Amino acid sequence: MIDQYLWGGVSRISPEAPVPVVRLERESFRLGGAGNVVNNLVSLGARAIPAGVRGDDRQGELLETFCRDAGIPTEALVLAPGRPTTVKTRVIAHNQQVVRVDREVDGPLEAGVAGRLAERALSSLERVQGLVVSDYDKGGVSADLLATLLPDAARRRLPIVVDPKVRLFRHYRPATVVTPNSREAMEATGMSARTDEEFETVGRRLLEILDGPCVLITRGERGMLLLKRGGPSLAIPATAREVFDVTGAGDTVAATLALALGAGADMEEAALLANRAAGVVVGKVGTATLTVQELLDAIGQ
Repeated sequence: MIDQYLWGGVSRISPEAPVPVVRLERESFRLGGAGNVVNNLVSLGARAIPAGVRGDDRQGELLETFCRDAGIPTEALVLAPGRPTTVKTRVIAHNQQVVRVDREVDGPLEAGVAGRLAERALSSLERVQGLVVSDYDKGGVSADLLATLLPDAARRRLPIVVDPKVRLFRHYRPATVVTPNSREAMEATGMSARTDEEFETVGRRLLEILDGPCVLITRGERGMLLLKRGGPSLAIPATAREVFDVTGAGDTVAATLALALGAGADMEEAALLANRAAGVVVGKVGTATLTVQELLDAIGQ
């Protein structure tokens, strides 16, 4: 998807309604959604192959242009005639988000488009050292795609990192680690949690549902909780000094986890790196990435 930003300032309230009037100063566009995962991987030194769907429209062309300009291959991107490219428009005033407007169609893909996506994603597995499933619940990720893709990736012994949505939670298997946020974890289990002990119970239930080895629950200012089947949990405190914008922090976590695991880190090391990386990007405004040097600096701190 595309993230559009309208940047400006506020000096008065509208006489038409109790809302701020933003005087537009500039406009910018960035890769969003799974594209932000790709950007984070590339920024950290990886090569990434995005597999997904774009619309047959100006925004879809812009998405491919961003990829080509960054040296990101586009052969696994599938064109969906008649379906718009998802665009999230955020109005930012004084470094604060005022409102967001989404343009999207999030229903299931047409069968032919879904088939081409599965075919190109499977073909890409032959050239990679890890797989990230970034599910934004816009129709691109489906139960059928997961049933095709995940077993093949597991057979190749690739680390599989899933940034989930609740609707398909029981289909994220096999996976190396699934990274729900607090709300997603509670919704997926039907359980409520506030304390560390309660989230531990939620996490253990998620491991049962997924029948997988690891779950990493991201908890915002309360850090992360890593749970491993048959082992102790690891509570990781948040490291951000200032939080300006949490947009895309989950993308950074998924990207850093996958890159670390693909490079040979164990799960604890990968989770600690991902936590540091998230602490950097929430200190930036908008959909953000970080560099290797920024990550090293954060570790040094």
